[in-house]
Parts: sequence; structure tokens; C-alpha cells
Amino acid sequence: DVASAEAVLKEGKCSKCHSVDKQKDGPSFKKTAAKYKGKADAEAKLYTHLTTAPMVKIDGVEEEHTKVKSKDEAAVRNLARYILSR
Repeated sequence: DVASAEAVLKEGKCSKCHSVDKQKDGPSFKKTAAKYKGKADAEAKLYTHLTTAPMVKIDGVEEEHTKVKSKDEAAVRNLARYILSR
């Protein structure tokens, strides 16, 4: 559900650091999809990344990745599938 995924992206202000096809502070969704392509656990790993605020490097500095604001597991899993489909 593209509209639902894009609503979660907007709510979380994900586009501040990510884009579908352009590198910003964070990787593009296209680059993320390529990283996980063909991996059976891709959706689970991305879901964990989106919901646990892991440390990420931005311009050589480690900082906590912002968690997705949605508490709806189905919506977050849909977002993960959306990112992986880019």
C-alpha cells in the first residue's frame, strides 16, 4: 500500500534524510533495496532498523537513527516492503 507507506514516511519526517533515489544524509531507498536484494530476512532486518533506533554514521559522526513514529506493526512492515520495492 504505497499511500500508507508514504503517510508513515511523512509522519516520521523520513524525507529529511532519505529519498527514493537520491543520496542525502541517509541512503536512498533504492540503495537500501539493493543492499537487501535476495536476502530472505530483508524485511525483518529493515523492520528492526526502523523500530529500534540503531546508531548510524552521518558524515563520520555516529548518531541514533530516528524510530518510525507509527506504533502499528502492519504499517511499519508495509513501509519496509515499500522501501525494499524501490
